[in-house]
Amino acid sequence: MSETTRKVLRIGIPKGSLQETTQSLFVRAGYNLRISGRSYYPDIDDPEIQCILIRPQEMARYVGQGIIDCAITGVDWILETGADVVELANLKAPWPNYGTVRWVMAVKEDSPFQSVQDLQGKRIATEAVGMTKHFLAQHGVEATVEFSWGATEVKPPILADAIVDVSETGSSLRANNLRILHVVLESTPRLIANRPALDDTWKHAKIDSLLLMLLGAIAAATRVFLSMNVPRQSLDDILALLPAPATPTIASLADPDWVDLGIVVEEKKVRALIPSLYQAGARGIIELPINKIVG
Repeated sequence: MSETTRKVLRIGIPKGSLQETTQSLFVRAGYNLRISGRSYYPDIDDPEIQCILIRPQEMARYVGQGIIDCAITGVDWILETGADVVELANLKAPWPNYGTVRWVMAVKEDSPFQSVQDLQGKRIATEAVGMTKHFLAQHGVEATVEFSWGATEVKPPILADAIVDVSETGSSLRANNLRILHVVLESTPRLIANRPALDDTWKHAKIDSLLLMLLGAIAAATRVFLSMNVPRQSLDDILALLPAPATPTIASLADPDWVDLGIVVEEKKVRALIPSLYQAGARGIIELPINKIVG
């Protein structure tokens, strides 16, 4: 098949804060994604995939226009652009910038404003103009919403009466003597696609395969595999210690008095679980990392 006729799925990779974690996610999912500092077209070890590096703020628009088949971006920017895209999955994960981020409406600590209704006719600064206007409309409030090019948190009370800005820890708000009036939106990364790509049988199947591997990598992010030898006479005691609803694999060993037991558990529970298992008679306990959990 020639270069011009071969089938290719075009994927948007988010540039900026999501970039490094997205690359790590693809690697965990089994794709060798390599992002060069100068190129906006990352390499990937799948000839049927073409990656394009784009800021998440623009991603949904390009997907909605059909320029990109599928992409990863925050639900905040999907709502901000109003793009006609299909959300396929929430990719929230316990990694940097892949958790929940909050867009909050904030004012100065000593401000008289106590709710969004108090901002009728006032000025609000934000990077997310569309999202803010939508939030105001939901509450029947008319206000002037101005795009902020940065340093949004320093604008009240002189340059703006209130702001809508991203807050992960609240430290920047506290440092600038701001208090939160409302949480406008909680956002997480999503995999999105355009409708024509999903109507294409080949592209839809390719996206489904990609999504299966990405979700498998996320599912494995907080889990490990424990393998151990257990005396048959202690098996019930060992099973009682396992987290519910545990579904261990049990296999016979050469020694009929022992069995091999394997189970997937949350990594945060391991340091308390292993000593208990050992005291109950388990031996040869091995903890192994997991790359993917599918199904």
